[in-house]
Amino acid sequence: MKVILAGYNVDSSVLKELKSISPRADITPETLSAAYARISRDPRPVDELRAVARQEVEKAKRSNQNIIFKMGHHSVAEHAVFNFDIIGISRLATEELEKFRLCSYTEKSQRYISLKNNFIIPEEIRKAGMQEIFVKMIRDQNDFYHKLYKKLHPYFFNKNSHLAADKKNHKIIDDWAKEDARYVISLATEGQLGMTVNARNLEYLIRRFASKSLAEVKELQEKLFELAKEVAPSIILFTEANDFDSRTYPDLEETAGKCMGNFPANAGKSVKLVDFSPEADLKLVAALIHTSSSNSYSQCLEKAKSLSESELLGLIKTTFKHMEFFDAALREFEFIDLTFDLIISATCFAQLKRHRMATLTTQNYNPILGVTIPASVEETGMRDKFLQIVEKTNDVYLKLKKRIESGAEYVLTNAHKRRVLFKINARELYHFSRLREDATAQWDIRGIAAQMSELAKNEMPKACLMLGGKDVYLETYKKIFKKAPKQKTFR
Repeated sequence: MKVILAGYNVDSSVLKELKSISPRADITPETLSAAYARISRDPRPVDELRAVARQEVEKAKRSNQNIIFKMGHHSVAEHAVFNFDIIGISRLATEELEKFRLCSYTEKSQRYISLKNNFIIPEEIRKAGMQEIFVKMIRDQNDFYHKLYKKLHPYFFNKNSHLAADKKNHKIIDDWAKEDARYVISLATEGQLGMTVNARNLEYLIRRFASKSLAEVKELQEKLFELAKEVAPSIILFTEANDFDSRTYPDLEETAGKCMGNFPANAGKSVKLVDFSPEADLKLVAALIHTSSSNSYSQCLEKAKSLSESELLGLIKTTFKHMEFFDAALREFEFIDLTFDLIISATCFAQLKRHRMATLTTQNYNPILGVTIPASVEETGMRDKFLQIVEKTNDVYLKLKKRIESGAEYVLTNAHKRRVLFKINARELYHFSRLREDATAQWDIRGIAAQMSELAKNEMPKACLMLGGKDVYLETYKKIFKKAPKQKTFR
């Protein structure tokens, strides 16, 4: 066996310096795509194919275009990877960007960084002549954010005096004040993030964004395309706006509106389990037997149905026997699903959206659904002032909504809610639960995750045997196996 490190992320400044020292055409990810595309039909070693592609860059580019455009093999573009710094983007546009599940994002956290009143003024609001009312509302929200933080800071230190005794905990306690104060700031608040994306998904992102209505999203699309095209034009090909992306959802909204008529919308519970795999525990056991035998799935399911409760439990427990809290559940858990109808704050959604291996669709933010008010705001006597800001925000939102087709949501706060349909398989639910039910998780999503786990356990108790945050993993394991798990070591 021979293993070669073919390449890795390099800072663009280093690449520019390299080009200035020795001008060369092969400093492009296109050569990797072209070389790897040849693997299926060229018997030469991969490292030799890469060398050839670097020597014949223009030929490599033509090869990429032929393979992607004429032959339809888009997967070769996945070998080219880009890193983007995205600065000065709104919270609302960040949500649009992070819908793309096969990209990697790390964004500025409003939990750990004190906010400095930076926000964008959307082009839609400028053109409608609504800038003054918008800016005033955002400044009122930001002013209240700072007042709220000053109130919450001593509150959390007093409430957690035992932790505050150790200076090492001061940053954690201070972060709790920031975490709750940010519920009052808007979706127009500026942020920044780092994004890593392969060329295939970048092309898809650029094409989808070309059809979006928000001007900020279109501006982002143009900047990403300009930068990527300069570096790798042969693998960023299908980028034009199209009717499928621009008209499908508006047409659906119109048709669905006719179907629903005047049927009233209502808020209801924050967490509802609206669908799930029937006989999930049996199906999981059948999938486990299937992997571990030479029988058909139908035979395995029949066998699972004949097993006693203790035998079913024993099989599922076997999958957890050697697990540690950081291990993923076996892939067989993906054969059972749960669908949740959620009504959650923008703050909560900011974390939920990161679970991109689940299936997640959203409605627009809607003031009718109300807001989430942190308990600390209630306990410091700031509830009424908080709600006054919310009421003023709702009033401005309605005024904007009457004047512009899209973009009124920018003025809404992190406390405002939206409805989300969230389908997740049991394997991903374990990852979600470990992370979001943990004691260190943010309280809003921790509460939502706990409700989801409880509902899941009611319908598939054996499959959900080990759900829970990282902090209770040891305790849960001991309860089920009557002993502690083996501790793994790392090199």
